[in-house]
Amino acid sequence: MAIDRRREAAGGGRQLPEENGSLPAGEAGSAAAAAATLAVAPPAPAEIQTLPPPPAAGSSSPLLLDYDGSVLPLLGGLGGGYQRTLVLLTWIPALFIGFSQFSDSFLLDQPDFWCREADGQGNGTGHLTRGPANHSQSSGAGMLGTPALPTLPPGDNASQCHCHEWQYRIRAGLVQNVVSKWDLVCESSWKVHIAKFSLLVGLIFGYLITGCIADWVGRRPVLLFSVIFILIFGLTVALSVNVTMFSTLRFFEGFCLAGIILSLYALRIELCPPGHRFMVTMVASFIAMAGQFLMPGLAALCRDWQVLQAVIICPFLLMLLYWVIFPESLRWLMATQQFEASKKLILHFTNKNEMNIESDIKGVMPELEKELTRRPKKVCIVKVVGTRNLWKNIVVLCVNSLTGFGIHHCFAKSMMGHEAKMTITHNFYADYYTMAGIALASCLAMCPVVGFLGRRGGLLLFMILTALASLLQLGLLNLIGKYSQLPDSGTVYKCLCSMSDSVKDKFSTAFSIVGMFSSHAGGSLSVFFCAEITQQGGGLGLVLASAGFGMLTAPIMELHNQKGYFLHHVIFACCTLICIICILLLPESKNQNLPENIPDGEHYTRKPLLPHKKGEQPLLLTNSELKDYSGLHDSSAVGDGVSENTTANGM
Repeated sequence: MAIDRRREAAGGGRQLPEENGSLPAGEAGSAAAAAATLAVAPPAPAEIQTLPPPPAAGSSSPLLLDYDGSVLPLLGGLGGGYQRTLVLLTWIPALFIGFSQFSDSFLLDQPDFWCREADGQGNGTGHLTRGPANHSQSSGAGMLGTPALPTLPPGDNASQCHCHEWQYRIRAGLVQNVVSKWDLVCESSWKVHIAKFSLLVGLIFGYLITGCIADWVGRRPVLLFSVIFILIFGLTVALSVNVTMFSTLRFFEGFCLAGIILSLYALRIELCPPGHRFMVTMVASFIAMAGQFLMPGLAALCRDWQVLQAVIICPFLLMLLYWVIFPESLRWLMATQQFEASKKLILHFTNKNEMNIESDIKGVMPELEKELTRRPKKVCIVKVVGTRNLWKNIVVLCVNSLTGFGIHHCFAKSMMGHEAKMTITHNFYADYYTMAGIALASCLAMCPVVGFLGRRGGLLLFMILTALASLLQLGLLNLIGKYSQLPDSGTVYKCLCSMSDSVKDKFSTAFSIVGMFSSHAGGSLSVFFCAEITQQGGGLGLVLASAGFGMLTAPIMELHNQKGYFLHHVIFACCTLICIICILLLPESKNQNLPENIPDGEHYTRKPLLPHKKGEQPLLLTNSELKDYSGLHDSSAVGDGVSENTTANGM
């Protein structure tokens, strides 16, 4: 926990439970003494106004729990060469992750197909049926879902599906993919959407389960075992004999991929000091996007979907070396009070950085020596349900991530709905790179916006832009279309009626691009924001799983041939408005220390929007104003002369 933060009591001095119990009543004197010692530290300059409760008996030294203020400077911060090497090792796999995240766009792309009926000379004839522009892209932390049109065009009938041999023209750079391998067209086209479900559902379950496991056994075991199993399941996917086997193995591949994404995300943040967390995370996002941009070229080189799947998975073999070169998260070891392992790892860090351990001016190592016999204290994310502020913060950010990635598909569907009138008509690569370019632009815009406005201000700005784009697209353009059919309208309406369909299409496309830009940024920032204010693998898993649920709406709408699309967009637009209000309840975590445990995260509260006036007495006492009355009965004789007007609030 951070000892240099002031605590503002949101509930009138209500004591919060520690991880394994509540603060004993009989230790009020020692607790008040510890609080008085902590009160001499200067207040933090940012908006997190709270100080963790004083340690109860059996809890470790506050110095050891102040990782960012005490332990990290001892290791040299991010300036140490060993820390920089570890951060680089968390960046390299982001390229492989980017390949896996966007592989569905190529493995499951719906090609153009026609029935091949051989004539007497062996030439094929038949009617061409154009497949949907289905370029869905799945991602663990930021997927862009491009919608699909119905499998058969409206004018086609079921008689065209009676064919013994299909001929395909794949637009995604492959000669053969999963659809052409097992003829997943016409009445079998629904199996393609099930295959897309399998990867996303595997990611969702993987985030939820591996997040809890990472809090219990550590980040390193989750990372290494996820790498081993993704090699097994990923390479087996390339050997699938039918679509059922393919979909089942893709579920387990997504599960293991989620473990890699989550553990690397947590390790990356826990290695960095407060001022570098966002920059390090954004670099990893850009590397993953590099994988997205390189994916079409990789598919063109592989030509066959089985070769492409093997090439995507094989680079994870390099991560087996992490078992030797990558240590466990020191922050997690300190937070769970595994001080014996922490001492060894601190000595390992200082040895790698060639630092003198005697430069420990704060006395971290002597305090560590005193706590070596303490038993580890591990927690589960389920305990967050018993909190108030932390649970509220997690729920708000989960709804933000779900809404951001869910409404993203609505904007993509709206933009691609006008595809026949755009210059990128039926061009897979133009559509693919358009979506990738919007995602890249949103991440580039996040860097200055978050640096200037902070986490909460940046998230609020992006969600406001998303709501405006959605409401303008749903309301203004529909209003124009409604009154364009009235013969006798007012002057304003006649002006609106003069807009041609092409102009309205351009407005709709512009709103869709703005909406995709802002919703992608809002969803990605929600994930990072939650990782900062919880510092729990389970909390990070919850917000990533919520983002996965938002991504899951894309294949669900495709499976139903986009039925109910307008209602789907309206519901997410309403959720966006709710998110804008709830964001104001969040704290600001910019340049703040990460919470080390659940009680520490519970005390991240929002600064009041309207500060107290000078000289105004607040209605409820803050914890810094509480006094020690444990010796009141012992000095009753002295207290007889005190005025009756003396109360707990002072004279």
